[in-house]
Amino acid sequence: MSLKSEDPNHFANLYNESRELKTRRIRILDSTLREGEQHPGVSFTIKQRIQIAWMLDSFGVDQIEISPVVSNDHFEATKTIIRQGLKADILAHVRAIKSDVDRAIDCGATWVATYLGISDIHLASKLKISREEAKVRALEVADYIKSHGLKSRFTMEDASRTDPDFLVEMCVEMNKRGIERISLPDTVGIMRPVGMHKMVTLILSHIDAAKTSLDVHCHNDVGLALANALAGCDAGADQIHTTIDGFGERTGIPSLAETAVALTFIYDCRSDLRLHMLKDLSRTISQYTHLETPESKPIVGDSAYKHKAGTHLAAILRDPSAYEILEPKLVGNRRKIVFGELAGKNGAGYLLSLLGLNTGREEAETLARGLKELRMGDVLELYLDDRLERKILNDAVAKVKTEERKENW
Repeated sequence: MSLKSEDPNHFANLYNESRELKTRRIRILDSTLREGEQHPGVSFTIKQRIQIAWMLDSFGVDQIEISPVVSNDHFEATKTIIRQGLKADILAHVRAIKSDVDRAIDCGATWVATYLGISDIHLASKLKISREEAKVRALEVADYIKSHGLKSRFTMEDASRTDPDFLVEMCVEMNKRGIERISLPDTVGIMRPVGMHKMVTLILSHIDAAKTSLDVHCHNDVGLALANALAGCDAGADQIHTTIDGFGERTGIPSLAETAVALTFIYDCRSDLRLHMLKDLSRTISQYTHLETPESKPIVGDSAYKHKAGTHLAAILRDPSAYEILEPKLVGNRRKIVFGELAGKNGAGYLLSLLGLNTGREEAETLARGLKELRMGDVLELYLDDRLERKILNDAVAKVKTEERKENW
């Protein structure tokens, strides 16, 4: 393959072409109503849970997870959401205990997601049972679920710290019983992407993938959650667990927005998601939780499309793709430019044009120098997602450049 290309994303595309994800459908399970409510300070009302479920379904996630055993409110919310007839599967998330499964059945669930810690540290410190006891408990519950004609996912909690031989043994047994999905969590966020890839590859080499598919549930304790989840999908898993804004236990799991955009624009394997809803989803969760979305949050943060440095402004004014991988309106966000001591003459020239003042090179340089000498940092922010505004700016930049060329002659 020739390395010459007019495509500015050539090397990224070269890497992506070596992957096969674009030929597969990578699914998204959203766990805002389960994992998300485990975030400190987060608690939804029944009405809020129902609204969130509707929005997630409209956005296009494949599965929505909620636990009916947490409280009576959660039970009522689960039952009501299941009755809505949403396109997404509604998974009733419960412990690997028959009485919990009965609670899910009482909700009208057709999908039951059970979990059991199987690492030695979980078995010894939390459950206080042996590996064999854990295996018996898990398989009895799996058989119980199947005896009721339900679809099921079994979560091998703390899979990333489980003895590989025991993890394989448990997955093989679930596969034999026709469990539709197995979730492989990196429960404490300890994995590297290469490790997640190897773990998924190992499991797939021992099970019949036509009977059982794999989920990846990755925690973000050291910031590798999405990278690990994508590595797991590279290896053959086909579903990533997310929450809106990445809320969850401790530092949470992959953000829905980042996951959806990565799958759509980097991996090129999703095209059915309503990405323009991402900002509204984030805003809704912020309103319900009273927790502000960090300005620097990728995709949905207010600074995600905010440009400040003079060289950045100059490039953005000519072609936003110089510093943006996609138009902010595609994800419901807006572009902003910041005027201040870093604006440079191009930014200053645009500000002058907005004020209806002379936008010559001398005036632009004078204003840029004045903004630096004020030493007030950022002075003004303006939206720049209107085609007319960009035209005005380009005209201002062109005028400055013309005067520079005349001076050089």
